[in-house]
Amino acid sequence: MKSRRKFLKEVCPTVAFAFFGLSFLEACSTDEAEINIPIIDNELGFVQQENVYTIDLNNSNFSSLETIGGWMNGYSLGLQILFLRTANDTIQAYSNSCPHQGSRNLWELNGNSFRCNNHGISYSTSDCSGGSGALSCYTSLIEGSTLIVTT
Repeated sequence: MKSRRKFLKEVCPTVAFAFFGLSFLEACSTDEAEINIPIIDNELGFVQQENVYTIDLNNSNFSSLETIGGWMNGYSLGLQILFLRTANDTIQAYSNSCPHQGSRNLWELNGNSFRCNNHGISYSTSDCSGGSGALSCYTSLIEGSTLIVTT
């Protein structure tokens, strides 16, 4: 038995339109679920849809996140996010903007804090309050080899 979508695609559009009218056009519209499925850019390893980033952790751009304690600055990929793998099933995501003066690409990880090398100020990886003296944290979730970050 043919699916409804396949049937509609095979039917001559002018005949179907004359027979079904406007309801035919609505029936041919794309399902909402199909619209929301992100296609990850194989070169960069991520896709952005509004404030949600879907990241392929198997992509070589994210190889530094393979082990616990691994981290990366997404700045070079156009991501304003710092990533830190804290457990096999957890990658924390932080704002890549120093609360002191907004620097984005001068970070290093020292133990349990990110240090902005622009002015030497450190920010704890355990404080996600987003207040002064803390980096803002984003919601992150690992599903298989995909990381989803909502900023």
